[in-house]
Amino acid sequence: MDLYQQLGVQRSATEAEIKKAYRSLAKQLHPDRNKDNPKAAERFSAVTRAYDILADKEKRAQYDRGEIDDEGNPRSPFGAGFGGGGYSRSASRGGADGFPGGGGGGFGEGADLSDLFEGLFGAATGQRRGSTGGFGGFRQQRAPQKGADVQYRLKVPFVDAVTMRDQRVTLSGNRTIDLKLPKGVDSGTKVRLTGQGEEGPGGKGDAIVTIEIGSHPFYVRDGQNIRLTLPVTLKEAVLGAKVKVPTPEGPVMLSVPKGSSSGKLLRLKGRGFLGKDGQRGDLLVELAIDVPQGDEALERFAESWDGGGNPRAGLGV
Repeated sequence: MDLYQQLGVQRSATEAEIKKAYRSLAKQLHPDRNKDNPKAAERFSAVTRAYDILADKEKRAQYDRGEIDDEGNPRSPFGAGFGGGGYSRSASRGGADGFPGGGGGGFGEGADLSDLFEGLFGAATGQRRGSTGGFGGFRQQRAPQKGADVQYRLKVPFVDAVTMRDQRVTLSGNRTIDLKLPKGVDSGTKVRLTGQGEEGPGGKGDAIVTIEIGSHPFYVRDGQNIRLTLPVTLKEAVLGAKVKVPTPEGPVMLSVPKGSSSGKLLRLKGRGFLGKDGQRGDLLVELAIDVPQGDEALERFAESWDGGGNPRAGLGV
C-alpha cells in the first residue's frame, strides 16, 4: 500500500482530512492500548511514518513526484549512495530538476506530531520525531515508555492528619513504605511515589496515593481550623473556671470566663491543621452549658431567683 492507502485517504485529501484520518488510526493502534498485539504496534509505526511525510507539504510534494519513497528516502535509478549529481524519477518524466535543493541535500525536519500525540496520549508520548539531515536522514526512535502508574486509596485517621503522622502504605507485592503527609493535606489530596508503579521498558511507573481523611467523634474540620463543642456546668459558666479540653496532641487546660453563655467561642491557637503555607490553624471551642435533670437544689434556686432578665429581647419578643 502507498502512504495514502495506509491512512485510508484519497490522493486529493486535504491536510485536515489527513490529520483526521491519522488521529482515528492512532487512537486504535497506539501501543499503550494494544500491549498484547505486536501487529498493532507495527501498523502504528507505519501510519505514523505515512502521516510524517504527508503532513509535511514539501515532503508530500516530493512523494507525489516520486522523489522519495515510503520511508522518506530519496529514490535513485542507480541505487543508494550517490552524494550528488544524478537525477530523480520526476526529472526523467519531465518533472522537477533532480533532488530538491541541489545534489543529495537533506530533506529537512519531519512533521511535528507533538500536537497530535499530546491530545491523544499525553505530552510524554508525543515526543517529536526529528531528522538528522544528510542524505535522506533517518528518524529517531521514541524513548522506551515507563510502566503504568498504579492508583491507591489511603484512609488517614483524623488525628493523624492533624498531627502529620507518617502513614504506613502497603503497595503491590506486599511492599510497605512510610508516607509523609504533605502540608495542607485534605481529602482528595494525591501523593505521587516515584518509581513505585508497574515495570516497563523505560523503567517503573509511579504509585499515586489518594488520601481520604476519616471523621472524628467530636472534632469537625473547618478549613485549617478544628471545631469542638465543649460541655460545661452551669456553675463553671456562671463563676468561671479552668477546665480540661481535649486536643489532637493531648488535653490542655482552658480558662472559661465568668458569666459565659452557651455558644461562646474560645480559641486555642496552633492546634488545627497545617496549611500549605506552613502555618497551623486553631482549635475553636464552643461552650455548651449542661443543665442536669432532677437536681432539686438547682430547681429550688431557680424558683427563688428573679434574675436573668429577657434574653430574647434582641429578637423583638
